[in-house]
Amino acid sequence: MPTRINAYLIALLFLANSLFAQKVEPYILDMVHNNPGEPLTVTAFNNPVYLQQKGYNGQVMNDFTFAHAAITFDKLNPQIFPQGSKEREWVMQAADRVRKNIKAAHAAGIKVYYFTDIIVLPKKLVELYHDEICNEKGKISFERPKTIEIHRLMLDELFETFPDLDGLVIRTGETYLNNVPYHTGNNPITNGVESHVKLINLLRDEVCVKRNKTIFYRTWSFGGMHDSAAYYLAVTNQIEPHTNLIFSIKHTKGDYHRTYDFNPTLAIGKHKQIIEVECQREYEGKGAFPNYVMDGVINGFEEYGTNKPQKGFKSLNEIKDNKNFAGVWSWSRGGGWVGPYISNEFWCKLNAFVISQWGKDTKQTEETVFNLFMDDNGIRNTSSRKAFRELCLLSAKAVIRGHESAKYHFDKDWVWWSRDEFLGGIDTFNVPQKLFPSEGFLSQGFHWYYDHHLLDSVLAEKQEAVAIWKKIVKLSSTIEMTNKQDQDYIKVSSNYGLLLHRIIADGWKVMALGFVGDRTGNYDKKELAIYLKKYDEDWAAYNSLKANNASCASLYKPYAFINIAPTYHAEQGMAASVERYRKIAEGLKK
Repeated sequence: MPTRINAYLIALLFLANSLFAQKVEPYILDMVHNNPGEPLTVTAFNNPVYLQQKGYNGQVMNDFTFAHAAITFDKLNPQIFPQGSKEREWVMQAADRVRKNIKAAHAAGIKVYYFTDIIVLPKKLVELYHDEICNEKGKISFERPKTIEIHRLMLDELFETFPDLDGLVIRTGETYLNNVPYHTGNNPITNGVESHVKLINLLRDEVCVKRNKTIFYRTWSFGGMHDSAAYYLAVTNQIEPHTNLIFSIKHTKGDYHRTYDFNPTLAIGKHKQIIEVECQREYEGKGAFPNYVMDGVINGFEEYGTNKPQKGFKSLNEIKDNKNFAGVWSWSRGGGWVGPYISNEFWCKLNAFVISQWGKDTKQTEETVFNLFMDDNGIRNTSSRKAFRELCLLSAKAVIRGHESAKYHFDKDWVWWSRDEFLGGIDTFNVPQKLFPSEGFLSQGFHWYYDHHLLDSVLAEKQEAVAIWKKIVKLSSTIEMTNKQDQDYIKVSSNYGLLLHRIIADGWKVMALGFVGDRTGNYDKKELAIYLKKYDEDWAAYNSLKANNASCASLYKPYAFINIAPTYHAEQGMAASVERYRKIAEGLKK
C-alpha cells in the first residue's frame, strides 16, 4: 500500500511540475529606441501603464543615458566624480531619472530592464587607470584584469544604487556616447569568441547568479555572433545555461532589411532566446506610410519563396514551439537616425499590437490577432475590415518592390541606398567608410543589373510598386473607424506612400537613363525630358501633401546618409544624380 501511495504522490508531483513548466510566461517586452543625441521620442509606448494595458510584461529603457552611467564609482576612487562638480551633478540627475523610470514601471505592474552599451566608463576613470585598462591602441580592453575588476565594481554599485532594477540588456559592437557627455567607451569584443565568453560569464556570475537579476545578452555585434550559427554556438556552448540569462536576437540575419534571410542563429543551442522585431521600420518609412510586416515576420515574407528561398526556418511560426523560444521584444518606436518624424503612431501600434499579442499566445494565427486589432481600434463594418486587411497586406508587397526587389537579386549591401529619411543616388563614395555613407550602393546595383540585362525589368518593378500604392490609396478612402484622426491618417499616409514611391520610381528611371547614356555615350533626351518632368511633379505633389495635412509625417530628403550630426547628409544623393543628368539633357537640347 505505501508503495502505491508513493507512486501516486510521485505522479502528482510530476504532473504539478509539468503544469508549472507550461505556465511559464513568455517575455513580452517593448522598447522605444530614442534617436541618439535628440530629444526623447514623444510616444504612448513610453508610458508603462499603456504597455501593461497592451499585454506587455516588461519595458526596455533605451534613452542612451545608461543606468551604469548614473553611478559615481566612489568606492573605486572619489575623484572620478568629485563632490560639487558639474559631472557629479549630471550623474545624480541621471540616477534620479533611472529611479523614476523603475518606480513607474513597477507601479504599472511590469518589469524594467535597462539597455546597456558595454564598454561605457567615465572619462575620468579611464584617464586615472589608463595604463591598467587600455591596450597598446589606447582602447579599453577586457584582456586587462583591471578592466574586469572595474566592471565587477560597476555592477556591484549599479544594483546597490538601483536595487529594484530587474535586469540589463547588453549590447556590444556599437557604442553610443551621444547622451553621456562625461563617459567614453568602445567595443569590448577584441578577441572574437573568447571576448564574448569572458563578458557573458562575468555578467552571468555577477547579475544572474549573485543577484538573481536578468541579463538579456544581445547577439547584435560585429564579427559573426549575430548572423553565424557556428560563431553563435562557439560562444554559447561555453556558457552554462541559467534561468536568468537569455540571448536576444533579431529575426533577420543582419539588420532589419526585407531582403535579409531569417536569422540562422534562432532555435539552436541550449539557451533561451527572445526575438527582437522592429515595428517602426527604420529603412522603410518609420511609420510615415502603411508598412505592415507582422504577417511576414510570423508566417514568412513573400520574398522567402521567390528570390530569397530559405534553406532553414523562415518565420516565427516555425520556431515558436522550440524549447529555446522565450518570447518577443518589439521595438515599437525608433531605430536608426533622424526622420521621417511622425505625429501619429497608428502604423507602429498595428505592428506592435500584432507581434506582442501573438507572442503572448502563439497558438493564435496572425490573422486572428490582426482582427483583434481591428476590434480594438473600432474598424467594425465588414467592408472596412476587408479593405483594411487588404491594404495592410498590399503595403508589404509595395514596400519590397519600391525599396528593394521581390523578383530580382538585391545584394545585401545595396539595401543601404536608402535609409532613415534619405534617398541615395548613383554616384560613388567620396567620404570615409567609417561614416557609413549610403551613396555608391545604387551605382553597384545599376552596374550589375545593366550587365545582366535586368535594368529595365527592375525599373518596371518600381512602377509596379506605384500601381500597388494606387490600390492602397483607393482602399484607404473606404475605411471607416471610430477614431477619425486615425481614419484620416490612414488616407494621408497612404498618399504619402504613393507619392514617395513615385519619386523613387521616376528618380530611378532618370538615373537609369543617364547611366545607360554614360555607358553607351548615347543619351535618350526625349525620355530624359519626360521623366525629369514627372520627377519634378512628384516632388511638388509630395511637398503639397505635407503643406496641406497637419498629420503628414516629415518628408524624405534626396541626399545620401552619412553619420555626421546634425544633418546626417552632405551633397551626394538622388538630387545630385538627377541634376547631373538634367544638365546633360538640357545641353543636348541646345
